[in-house]
Amino acid sequence: MGHPPDSPSALAPAGTTAIPGLIPDLIAGTPWPRWALIAGALAAGVLVVSCLLCAACCCCRHHRKKRRGKEVVGLGSACGTTTTHLVQPDVDSLESSPGGAQQWGRLQLSLEYDFGSQEIRVGLRQAADLRPGGTVDPYARVSVSTQSGHRHETKVHRGTLCPVFDETCCFHIPQEELPGTTLQVQLFNFKRFSGHEPLGELRLPLGTVDLQHVLEHWYPLGPPAATEPEQVGELCFSLRYVPSSGRLTVVVLEARGLRPGLAEPYVKVQLMLNQRKWKKRRTASRKGTAAPYFNEAFTFLVPFSQVQNVDLVLAVWDRGLPLRAEPVGKVHLGARASGQPLQHWADMLAHAQRPIAQWHPLQPAREVDHVLALQPRLRLHLPLPHS
Repeated sequence: MGHPPDSPSALAPAGTTAIPGLIPDLIAGTPWPRWALIAGALAAGVLVVSCLLCAACCCCRHHRKKRRGKEVVGLGSACGTTTTHLVQPDVDSLESSPGGAQQWGRLQLSLEYDFGSQEIRVGLRQAADLRPGGTVDPYARVSVSTQSGHRHETKVHRGTLCPVFDETCCFHIPQEELPGTTLQVQLFNFKRFSGHEPLGELRLPLGTVDLQHVLEHWYPLGPPAATEPEQVGELCFSLRYVPSSGRLTVVVLEARGLRPGLAEPYVKVQLMLNQRKWKKRRTASRKGTAAPYFNEAFTFLVPFSQVQNVDLVLAVWDRGLPLRAEPVGKVHLGARASGQPLQHWADMLAHAQRPIAQWHPLQPAREVDHVLALQPRLRLHLPLPHS
């Protein structure tokens, strides 16, 4: 007996076991309403998706934490099973790693030695990648190991990690002293009212460099020295210039870090015009202190047409020193100065009628006198008395 034409067995294709309309029949046979089934299905789907997302986040967090732990401890370079690789990594691998070079930055330097005059010309071109994270106000200080009192400072470059210096300095080094001489370039972050922050340094033994030709290379900077060279002290003063009246006001504020044992330190302010001594003033002395406070102002009349020909020198003296003794230290400012003093002088001219205060490290007196190259005073020849 055949099946009716409208029965499900007649509509199903031959060779299949699927029964059409099974899911609707199951839904129709359940005692719950259709909206409750739909809501339950949606809740189940949301729960499954949430579980999958939580599992993925946990895996990513675990992987990231594992990588961070490896980077901090530095276990990625451990190749052996001994504990020395875990306690003390190889020094060569640390120095040659790109991370160490990027931490302190790079410096482009040119070297040229004149065998006739026995002078080496050091060209500071530029620096790059000084310190990641934020900008700094860098400047460079150049010196050689055989001349402790002679050094060159570049001007300060504001708000940059890649300063372009383009400055050249010269050092007289006899040819026989070249193998034992080391060139030192230090980079600092300039801070007006506190100690300058070291950014890195380069120590280049000249005996390992072929000076037969002009050299220009990029050198990686290393960490700064643990201790700074001993200084003779610092002096804080402010400058103010009024172009309309030609009034130059120097306010000597205070000194610090002077060598102990000074009896009565004081400050002498000298003004030079066209490399000749012109005017001078001095503060009162302060007894028995290495950090004297002065707060004394001095005013000089300097026409605007003569500002570029003027040198200002502030020197710390000790009243207890014997006669003809050298001062404790000096600071030279003006158009012929360099480094921080030149920057202070330029800031004074750029901000007319406003006092600009700053701390300056004292330089050895002989070094400042060599830069000034003062001419002897003009002396008037008096007629000899008649006998």
